[in-house]
Amino acid sequence: MPIELNHTIIHARDRRASAVFLATVLGLEVGPPLGRFLPVTTDNGVTLDFAETGPDIAAQHYAFLVAEEDFDGIFERMRDTGTPYWADPRQERPGEINHNDGGRGVYFLDPSGHYMEVLTRPYGSGS
Repeated sequence: MPIELNHTIIHARDRRASAVFLATVLGLEVGPPLGRFLPVTTDNGVTLDFAETGPDIAAQHYAFLVAEEDFDGIFERMRDTGTPYWADPRQERPGEINHNDGGRGVYFLDPSGHYMEVLTRPYGSGS
């Protein structure tokens, strides 16, 4: 069996707000609660288990590789929700997307302050 990421826990101030936000932007569904976790499962079967841990959250980075044809819908949903976005992780290029490695990418924050990224080409894959 190949090694695959199965699930990860994402700390949240409000698990429902964070799970619904990400599921809405990515066009996914929030699953039923599993104990203290509220799951969002990606198309490749990785489950993001949102768990409330209190007000002090150590910001993490989560990057989602998406098909070029899915990027437009994701980007549109980001704009529809009024989500600020940047072309870079340092937030120096607000209101822009990037074209790294010949694809498109965008960075944004979730309600708990985690750094989210959507990209259409893996790093180092471009010309």
